[in-house]
Amino acid sequence: MKLTLGFSPCPNDTFIFDAMVNGKIDTYGIAFDYVMEDVATLNAWAEAGKLDITKLSYSTFLHTVDRYALLHSGSALGEGVGPLLIAREPIDMANIADYKICIPGFNTTANLLLSLAFPTAKDKTELVFSEIEEAVINGSFDAGLVIHESRFTYHDKGLVKLIDLGDWWEQTTHAAIPLGGIVIRRNLDKQLCATVDAIIKESLQYSWNNYPELAPFVTQNAQEMEEDVMRKHIQLYVNSYTTDLGETGRNAIGTLFAKAKQGGLLKGELRERIFY
Repeated sequence: MKLTLGFSPCPNDTFIFDAMVNGKIDTYGIAFDYVMEDVATLNAWAEAGKLDITKLSYSTFLHTVDRYALLHSGSALGEGVGPLLIAREPIDMANIADYKICIPGFNTTANLLLSLAFPTAKDKTELVFSEIEEAVINGSFDAGLVIHESRFTYHDKGLVKLIDLGDWWEQTTHAAIPLGGIVIRRNLDKQLCATVDAIIKESLQYSWNNYPELAPFVTQNAQEMEEDVMRKHIQLYVNSYTTDLGETGRNAIGTLFAKAKQGGLLKGELRERIFY
């Protein structure tokens, strides 16, 4: 059987999926036809139902929950992992409504958090996440919302942090922050879904068993990232929640969606059964 799979080229995703897409573990007769794209593209594809299995932002999952079910393994969720709002120099956040802000996608959890924290911040433009730092540096935007490895590189480029939205979320809700998850088509057999879940968990364990060595699949897709930044990226985004969300992770996801609904950013009700 062949299943289509989408994830990003970021080290946390390639670290998770390396073993299962490169024949390093038993995949029980399942071949994964994978593609790597940025988070905004993966979110758009999820809304179109393009792939069998895909990484997506939790904010996008809410809108695609009738088509996709959440897997227990593979999520990016935890403490101290939130997006950062950065600028060339400190600016008055009271005037955020006047600022031009570039974001990594309208349907990203990062933008959802920004909207919850600063409802008046409306002048937003979507860019590929890896282009945001430069867009702020060259003055195209007053501020930028950065995710992934940009958390570790913005300071070296002379930029300053305005707010850590992960800290804001944790202090406001006392819950872990859900960023991205791995989902699978609901119309697939439940046993097949469980098998895929188990394969992802085994693939992740394979990578941990060989750590601190980084596979070429990780390093070659890391967009010229320094190796120490790759490791920081993995250590921050790949944690116990990635192995299995557990009750704490599930509660955090529910909190995110409840806050979004309270803020008028989401319509309708979240299905009670979000897993397969």
